[in-house]
Amino acid sequence: MKQDEFELSIVIPCLNEEEALTQVLQKSFKSLSDCNVLGEVIVADNGSLDSSREIALQLGARVVDVPIKGYGVALMGGFKSARGKYIVMGDADDSYSLDDLSGFIEKLRAGFDLVMRNRFLGGIEEGAMPFLHKYLGNPVLSAIGRRLFRVRVGDFHCGLSAFKREKMLGLGLRSEGMEFASEMVVKAALNNLRIVEIPTRLSKDGRSRGPHLRTWHDGWRHLIFLLAASPRWLFLYPSVFLLAIGAVGVFLTFSGDVSIAGIAISLNAFFVSIACLISGIQILLLSILARVFSTKHGFLPESRNLNLFEKFFKLEIGILFGVLLLVFSFCGFFYLLTDWTGTYFESLSPASSLRVTGIVILALSVGIQLVFASFFAALIQV
Repeated sequence: MKQDEFELSIVIPCLNEEEALTQVLQKSFKSLSDCNVLGEVIVADNGSLDSSREIALQLGARVVDVPIKGYGVALMGGFKSARGKYIVMGDADDSYSLDDLSGFIEKLRAGFDLVMRNRFLGGIEEGAMPFLHKYLGNPVLSAIGRRLFRVRVGDFHCGLSAFKREKMLGLGLRSEGMEFASEMVVKAALNNLRIVEIPTRLSKDGRSRGPHLRTWHDGWRHLIFLLAASPRWLFLYPSVFLLAIGAVGVFLTFSGDVSIAGIAISLNAFFVSIACLISGIQILLLSILARVFSTKHGFLPESRNLNLFEKFFKLEIGILFGVLLLVFSFCGFFYLLTDWTGTYFESLSPASSLRVTGIVILALSVGIQLVFASFFAALIQV
């Protein structure tokens, strides 16, 4: 069959799911019939050693072999093999309502690109979701996702969703594990796809063994992905905070010790402020480099600010500013040396010399960082 000859493809990732697979496939075929939709059911087999493959073939599903292990890998194998205009993805454990896909069909036909299900709106059967997942993992990670990417999705990790095939394949999804669910929502939001959420009910799964999901390991991978996909929150905002603290601290203490509300702010605070400035500038450079790298490799979409940066900031400009700071720092060292020789190498006054030393160290550190960061930016822009 040619691409898009089906209206809907149902893709089910599978790894040793013989206990529940029969019910899942029967519900899938029933839903296609009830909705009067021309479609197919695909089982993306991820190396099952039980009878899952035989069950799928016997019931009329198409089996796609995906030998590389991973939830995301299995799903992408199914997506690429699908021949439908729309795709519904659902787990093989019989915990989701695959027997009623009418809500998906309605929203997709209405023009939405990604239709998410929300288990917290539709209801979670007692014992269907572990306590930590229900009250900590899913709510917290979903809240972080909403905040970072400004997307109105209350359940980032639901295993039941639907989308336009070509739109989703165009996002360049890469995650191999369970964090694939987060990547799908995040990249859809970053690329301004139309997203909508509808309720679903989560039931106890139909298998006797435990799930493939590993609570802490997969939760951590979800969190890391959300942060990595947002260089602004991971790098830029912390750098701005450190730069602000450092700049205020240096301004208040450079001329000497001060007292604010009875609290003495001395030379120690000055050097802490210098450390904040150095750290803030380093993290700011990482923010820029991370954004350039992510965009060049298709992980994040292009942005107007990045285009302006690449237009005006060239390798030579970065090196020039870095060299100027290095020259300034060498002049500072020469000044300190001259001051020291003027005392016939006796001890200098800490109140003045150490503050100048701090500024010299700041210029030296930032100059070196800027020169090498400029070379690295040029490398990843090629």
